[in-house]
Amino acid sequence: MEDIHKKIKALRLEKKLTLKELSEETGLSLSFLSQIERGASSLSITSLKKLAEALGVSMIFFFEDDKESQTYVSKAGDRKVFKVNGGDQKYIRLAGTFSDRKLEPLMVMLPPNLKEEHSYSHSGEEFYYILQGEVIFHINKDHYHLKAGDTVHFPSELLHAWENPTSEETIILSVSTPIIF
Repeated sequence: MEDIHKKIKALRLEKKLTLKELSEETGLSLSFLSQIERGASSLSITSLKKLAEALGVSMIFFFEDDKESQTYVSKAGDRKVFKVNGGDQKYIRLAGTFSDRKLEPLMVMLPPNLKEEHSYSHSGEEFYYILQGEVIFHINKDHYHLKAGDTVHFPSELLHAWENPTSEETIILSVSTPIIF
């Protein structure tokens, strides 16, 4: 994931776009894009999605190895934990790698007392199965306090955020569309 900034720059140059043109296409500032391409700034999922759309690739492009391979099995010992945009929650990608994949299965670990400060909305849908612990989902103006064994499934266009109200880690199975990583 450390090479996302290199892939963004290479793709922009391949498409013969200037930073200014990419800025106009994405709505992201010229200085921010310059920092991203130099690896001097972190990138939110929302910003990465804008860049992917402007550059004509899926978001998974930025997370794939350069070699083209298809795998259908994800072995526990081969998975890597990662964080996004400096957040405290941790993710483990559970998906295979093959073209035209539609689902994004992830294991999500929410640290104790985590509370997202901002709600998000985007295209797609999301399904969560609480494996361990508790989580409060804020969906539009409603709040759902879920415990191990509970599920929630909603359109991603609704404003949503989550929090772990406990002093223990919460572990969640997430399956969403579109592909993010």
